[in-house]
Amino acid sequence: MTVLTQPYWQSYNPAPDLPRHELPARVDVLVVGAGYTGLSAARETGAAGASTLVLEAGAIGAGCSGRNGGQVAYSVKPTLAALTARFGEARARAICQEGMDAMAYLRSLATAPGADCGWLGNGCFFGAHTVKHFDALVRDAENQPRGLEQRVSVVAKADQHREIDSQYYHGGVVYHDDACVDPMRLLLELLRRARAGGALVLDHCAAESIRRVNGGYEVVTGRGTVLASKVLIATNGYSSSLSPWHRRRVIPIGSYQIATEPLGAERVRALIPNARNIVDSRRVVVYYRPSPDGERVIFGGRAALAEQDALACVPTLRAMLGRIFPQLKPVRISHAWTGWVAYTFDTLPHLGHDEGLYYCMGYCGQGVPLAPYFGRRIGQQMAGLAEGRTALDELPFRSRPYYFGKPWFLAPSVLAYRTMDALGY
Repeated sequence: MTVLTQPYWQSYNPAPDLPRHELPARVDVLVVGAGYTGLSAARETGAAGASTLVLEAGAIGAGCSGRNGGQVAYSVKPTLAALTARFGEARARAICQEGMDAMAYLRSLATAPGADCGWLGNGCFFGAHTVKHFDALVRDAENQPRGLEQRVSVVAKADQHREIDSQYYHGGVVYHDDACVDPMRLLLELLRRARAGGALVLDHCAAESIRRVNGGYEVVTGRGTVLASKVLIATNGYSSSLSPWHRRRVIPIGSYQIATEPLGAERVRALIPNARNIVDSRRVVVYYRPSPDGERVIFGGRAALAEQDALACVPTLRAMLGRIFPQLKPVRISHAWTGWVAYTFDTLPHLGHDEGLYYCMGYCGQGVPLAPYFGRRIGQQMAGLAEGRTALDELPFRSRPYYFGKPWFLAPSVLAYRTMDALGY
């Protein structure tokens, strides 16, 4: 079987053939990046009456918005205690609440009448890699912060077969409010909403340079130059030398995924009886789920650091999958693909602006719920709407000395994490 190097989601959701338009000479708002963030922002500015142009360097879905695993979970990484130590309890709680609100917003968007985002609210099984990890998961489930509780059930190892046909884990917990979407269908829905709101979206039109001129910005593209009063950088893990300041503040990390050949719905259901997302407690993460039609297993993880050849990562991903499901070692792989997520040094997303140059990025691998939500908020801010305010506004967006966008420090960090995982720490 030939392994296709395209996201499985795009095999049945091809990128749309957008109408060819001339590049406008001037717009109120120009958005760089037609992913979840950029399209969500463009919908808000367009609906508010601002002439809005969205530029995508490649095809719609070429970035991580068309390449992710589609998993939806509470997505603020620092704990309430850690945030309280940094910002005080009131702001810490407000930041955590943004994570809850992001999930609620995506749920309402994806389940709205007429939306076809492949929403499945089946929850997530969080597997414990060690007994110590299981004890920690139980402790966290039983001591959730007041007012920020999630619906969680503990699953002992003896009952684990009800969640997964594998002995790999030492029990775990189920987060019942987690869900998944079809990532490409979500992107196409956000594209539809942006265009319905009045935004002009051009694909295969890369922004090549941005320069401040006369109170606005001159954006040079391969198809001409545009003057914009405001510009949004919405490039996340694909941030480049187009804006060196932003590139220095996000860490691109490769995410690698494979899809098995069709296994049959009955066999997949035997493997993952409740059709949930599955993740585990290792630092070097894996994540997997049934395909939307229930016929395959979609499996992803940090199989490499900067490998761009998806086929090169297939053996590693197959081995990772086989350790969890030994019964799947003989199956063939139909699709393999890569994408780039963006981490930040404080593991928080960031949004803000400076003299009309806006940004929204750094979702730390959780862009499915966070990007549509914060994209909407930054779009509202660009439109001058009070409801765009968030608890993350005005947080310092810091870089590190000697970091210019190429994360030279990742290799030793990942090696240390893998060692800790192997030793069960």
